[in-house]
Amino acid sequence: MKKVYDRIVDMRGNLLTVHAKGVSLGEMAKIHKQNGQVVLASVLRIEDEMITLQAFENSRGVATNDKVTFLGRQMQAVYSESLLGRRFSGSGNPIDHGPAVFGEPLDIGAPSFNPVRRIIPRDQVRTNIPMIDVFNCLVKSQKIPIFSIAGEPYNPLLMRIANQTDADVVIIGGMGLRFDDYQAFIDNAETAGSIQKTIMFIHQSTDPVVECLLVPDMALATAEKFAVQDKDVLVLLTDMTAFADAIKEIMITMDQVPSNRGYPGSLYSDLASRYEKAVDIDGSGSITILSVTTMPGGDVTHPVPDNTGYITEGQFYLHGGRIDPFGSLSRLKQQVIGKVTREDHGDIANAQIRLYAESKKARERQSMGFKLSRWDEKLLRYSHLFEDRMMNLEVNYTLEEALDLGWKTLAECFEVNEVGIKQDIVKKYWPQKS
Repeated sequence: MKKVYDRIVDMRGNLLTVHAKGVSLGEMAKIHKQNGQVVLASVLRIEDEMITLQAFENSRGVATNDKVTFLGRQMQAVYSESLLGRRFSGSGNPIDHGPAVFGEPLDIGAPSFNPVRRIIPRDQVRTNIPMIDVFNCLVKSQKIPIFSIAGEPYNPLLMRIANQTDADVVIIGGMGLRFDDYQAFIDNAETAGSIQKTIMFIHQSTDPVVECLLVPDMALATAEKFAVQDKDVLVLLTDMTAFADAIKEIMITMDQVPSNRGYPGSLYSDLASRYEKAVDIDGSGSITILSVTTMPGGDVTHPVPDNTGYITEGQFYLHGGRIDPFGSLSRLKQQVIGKVTREDHGDIANAQIRLYAESKKARERQSMGFKLSRWDEKLLRYSHLFEDRMMNLEVNYTLEEALDLGWKTLAECFEVNEVGIKQDIVKKYWPQKS
């Protein structure tokens, strides 16, 4: 039975306080304005019988004697195959001028998947981007962030992954997006032909703050349902720092005591409860989470990337328009390299990174005006080819093509005995001169 109250005792921005009984944290409510409009809200805090509500839109026009109806349920997403190709707000309303979606209601923010049905990650998620597929494999059920700073092409990188991945379903969760970024995701999906397997939950910077908090939960609740239907789902979230800033903004409005740099003490749990939705389900599908975490001022010790690093399984470090091979790490790559991929994968990847590291020293010697040896000249030539062929985010190679290209690059720059790879592997894969 729905509970109706007709006295709002306090209003502060989008926060409203109601004297009520028998409601639960996160429960949905409707505020009925006198002009007939209805404003959705959710329970944010309970102190005895004083209930704080967060309205999903501007509370302008709400009067203290407006009726508040508690719905007895939390915010819900909707599951249906017709979600594919559609775009929704953080509160789940269509924003693509399409019809409403009807299907199975899903409670958002539910506990993570039952550990009993989780299996050890062992399959690769292919992106056709060499810096990921060759050097830091993305593994099914992995949770991994892209650490970046403002201005780096992290959203275009997500778009390329969305276009080129072999996942069955791609769910994009955008938080605090400018309109041009939002439109770029739409244009990209339509141009690349990936729109039919893509679902978008979008919060623009002009939308209510509370909807920013709902985007990951909407995306992940939907992803879980697709995963149990035997689908491999890739969830792309941008930007988790905007999500954390939304939590911070609401916390400050509620006069809560802040923790590190103004963020709440619950920041770790707020992030972990979302990232832990990543899962590979025994006998069914999977959820893989790839998120953007922008670092204000490039500071990796900022609370958001710092907490993220303790939760996730590595990171891709986006620097200078490229994925930095030295700052990036996939802690699950050993589950697939040489096991589900080609036997030469580990050897060729390690050799290329080692030689590229040496080439950085050769570049330093060149910049300081030292005389370069013949080995330095080989390294310099190799570094330019490596950056152009492997680090360029515009390329589109399958893993096998990228491995073959790696061998070709080594053969163009070095002799067989200079690359430091086992002889049996070299004999099998070293390109033969025509």
